Amino acid sequence: MPQTRIPAAWMRGGTSKGVFFLARDLPADPAERDALLIRLLGSPDPYGKQIDGLGGATSSTSKVVIVAPSSEADCDVDYLFGQVLIDRARIDWSGNCGNLTAAVGPFALWRKLLPAPASGEVNVRLWQRNIGKRIHARVPVHDGEPLEGGKFVLDGVAFPAAPITLTFLDPGGADGGGILPTGKPVDTLTLDDGSTLDASLVSAGNPMVFVSAHALGMDCAASQAQLNANAALRGRCEQIRIAGALAMRLADTAEAAAARPHTPKVAIVAPPADCLSVDGRHFAASDLDLLTRVVSMGQFHHAIPGTAAIAIAAAAGVPGSLVSRQLKAPPPGPLRIGHPSGRSEVGATTYSRKGQWLLETAVLRRSARMLMDGWACLPG
Repeated sequence: MPQTRIPAAWMRGGTSKGVFFLARDLPADPAERDALLIRLLGSPDPYGKQIDGLGGATSSTSKVVIVAPSSEADCDVDYLFGQVLIDRARIDWSGNCGNLTAAVGPFALWRKLLPAPASGEVNVRLWQRNIGKRIHARVPVHDGEPLEGGKFVLDGVAFPAAPITLTFLDPGGADGGGILPTGKPVDTLTLDDGSTLDASLVSAGNPMVFVSAHALGMDCAASQAQLNANAALRGRCEQIRIAGALAMRLADTAEAAAARPHTPKVAIVAPPADCLSVDGRHFAASDLDLLTRVVSMGQFHHAIPGTAAIAIAAAAGVPGSLVSRQLKAPPPGPLRIGHPSGRSEVGATTYSRKGQWLLETAVLRRSARMLMDGWACLPG
């Protein structure tokens, strides 16, 4: 049979990479679409490498994004994000990717889904279909095309680029409610081994479970490699994630929670401390407002997911949460979050109304670049 070719682009967005498609180029049937995308990325792979596909064999690089003109009157573009599992024939559509969000606007401009001026900046209004939220992406352009070169440095990305400012509008709970699904800044989770642990459960950007490094006896300044080598710690984090999903009513059973590994994520938090980034740079405690290590798809993340940064900033504004307890003082500007690759900054407007904690907006800067444009190919 002849080879199947699908128009596609390989994009970097923030500290993630994924394969981008226009919805019109994919099968309309969700099951047929998912089967095609899973095979394109090279899953399931019992060797864990996705060698026979476009996936990069990590949670940050086994991703797909589907883009279309928006069906929402006040948006330009709709997009759907999928986390492709490496070892299983499944795509988790349960949440968003904040890093790849930075690449949606440029991809839409490359595909001429909306006009661009000769130079300046375009505000691309995005509708995030996974979670039903609006995001504005300010994309710099030159000669009518996305500007990729620049001096903006994003920790976790080797080369500087042009900055893209992302404003997440009302990024709290999917039901339009507060950012605390249980209404409490701290909950006590019961794990499947019978032990209990305090956690802050937050829905902002994506659902997140926050626990303190002290409670886990963990060094929050440790490297990604050190943490991923600790199988017992990763196993406990998965127990915490499943218990958090049940407490947040994201799943009815532990089995159902385990089957959606993309969300919620677990973030371990600690007060600021002197630390080294993976590239050898020294950060003093005074350079940071807090430290975090985020678990994504069963592994500690090499940097920080964009949605995790949003949730951290939201929780930092809630008195009594495990995140706000790590702060020595309220930050005068954007929250400075230390992670394995360096530091990320995110601004958030959190406020209380009628007993609920709400997140009005969250703002962060990322960059994006088209790595390859052409055809994604399937064997005949």
